[in-house]
Amino acid sequence: MKISTKGRYALRLMIDLAENGGENYVTIKNISERQGISNKYLEQIISVLTHAGFVKSARGAQGGYKLARPAGEYTAGSILRLIEGSLVPVACMEDSPNKCPRSEKCETLPLWEKLNGAISGVVDSVTLADLLKKKKPGSTA
Repeated sequence: MKISTKGRYALRLMIDLAENGGENYVTIKNISERQGISNKYLEQIISVLTHAGFVKSARGAQGGYKLARPAGEYTAGSILRLIEGSLVPVACMEDSPNKCPRSEKCETLPLWEKLNGAISGVVDSVTLADLLKKKKPGSTA
């Protein structure tokens, strides 16, 4: 499994909104300047996040984007899955139950299941709020 730049940038965008937004809307231009990511690429990402209800948008002079919920309610896993799709390490694990004809006798399936559990355990246990705490200097987290 490899996280694309789109997935990494989506996390950075959401952390930026958590840090700089609060009740205020933040413009893509400001996020772009702080994060060093092109406006055009951020617009593609924010569109997906907005349509999924992760982010609220407003038009006009005071418009922009803000989180739809508190930062602690978003996990890294929920954001990555929205942008990347499934995070399973091998294609045969896409379906539940596993539809692979070899799944009953597959010697490697326990390895993939363990790896999938580890990945999910990490990304689903870390919230935007956690990432924001680790980012701030002097934080004890």
